[in-house]
Amino acid sequence: MGENLYPEPVSRLAAALAGKKILILGYGREGASSLRFLHRCLPDADISVADANPVVVEKLSALLPPEKCLLGPDYMQSVPQFDVVLQSPGICLKDVMPLFDKVWLTSQTDLFLRMFRKQCIGVTGTKGKSTTASLIHHLLRESGHETLFGGNIGLPFFELIPQMTPSATVVLELSCHQLEFVRYSPHIAVLLNLFEEHLDHYRDFMAYQRAKYNIAFYQDADDVFIAPEADGRVTVLRHRFPPKSAVRLFGEGDLPLPPDDFPLKGAHNRRNAEAALLAVKAAFPDISAEVLRPALLSFQSLPHRLEHVGSVCGIDFYNDSISTIPQAAVAAVEAVGRVDTLLLGGMDRGIDYTPLVHLFRDSQVRHFLFTGQAGRRMMMLAEPLPGKTFMFCEKFEDLVDAAFRLTAPGRVCLLSPAAPSYDAFKNFEERGNIFKKLVLLHLHQKTEDNA
Repeated sequence: MGENLYPEPVSRLAAALAGKKILILGYGREGASSLRFLHRCLPDADISVADANPVVVEKLSALLPPEKCLLGPDYMQSVPQFDVVLQSPGICLKDVMPLFDKVWLTSQTDLFLRMFRKQCIGVTGTKGKSTTASLIHHLLRESGHETLFGGNIGLPFFELIPQMTPSATVVLELSCHQLEFVRYSPHIAVLLNLFEEHLDHYRDFMAYQRAKYNIAFYQDADDVFIAPEADGRVTVLRHRFPPKSAVRLFGEGDLPLPPDDFPLKGAHNRRNAEAALLAVKAAFPDISAEVLRPALLSFQSLPHRLEHVGSVCGIDFYNDSISTIPQAAVAAVEAVGRVDTLLLGGMDRGIDYTPLVHLFRDSQVRHFLFTGQAGRRMMMLAEPLPGKTFMFCEKFEDLVDAAFRLTAPGRVCLLSPAAPSYDAFKNFEERGNIFKKLVLLHLHQKTEDNA
């Protein structure tokens, strides 16, 4: 075992895995991290990798013998041959669960929490988890506490282990996929909200909600569960599956800053900050407001989250590509203000888009520009209204060009798509980066024209 590994918890895990046939299911970034970790702490283990993509054999050729690489469309069929399956997040198992009846189904998230859960603050929610987890990490670091950050937007959890010490507090951003099959919960769990999302991955909406609720389901009496006061779905889960932990509610406006002082826009971000403060105070009850206030003021928004791209011809452009549900787009319009043009649409996951109807009808937004299959379905909800434009564009570039033509000077063009990006982009980051590139190209062109 490598000398830099946190010895006692890793030794216990190695003992639990010793002598078992182990399958890493999915060989992306986390799968590669899992293989490195297992080779390091169990150098003689019987390890195989299964992945739908046969091309990953090129990455595996120097790490595993060919017979240990189970690749191609039938890769799932090998599951019953193994004692332990280490699932990578995002691999959908809803239609193949009988294959896992006699195996130990686990993941990096589950194993990391098994080893270190008492040192962990976990954050999940349909929206806001990246911002809230990043803010907690920022508050801890700025107040002088030893802290590590990993998970959905950070490092894979096993990559944190060489940096672990007994005094480190680990902030984990946890997606529904990472939580789906865990059997351990973090010491401090934050569940921000629940909206319809990822319905293509789960049997139904309740299965998605239960995956999220695993963040608190396995807590003990000395743990803390931070939950929203006004989210009816979370309240129903708390009543149906009462947590053993102490419950602390946020959403009462307890942020020690005037609204205009907090650097992030929108009431939803103030609620996220309230949850972050509760988490920090649960971990370190003696931390003072005098320490936390300047740390709150110095926090910077993450990219693709109400990100101001620039001003062109008096139009302010905002990139909120992280928006993949209608509630996020509604919150973004309210937070930014002065929105004249809203860019919507992308991949259709079958969620309910009726929350957009009041934006179409009652908001000050005049121009709604749509793209993708989700955009087609959104546009079906729009009724002709005086002074409102509803336009569909096949290409994303055409969407941005139309926004430049239509948006009035002194107003805002907002990309807040209310849909995933996978129909046309690798991820929401690529969609946001291309939006920024197109806006900056227009800015460069206008600068040249005026030179």
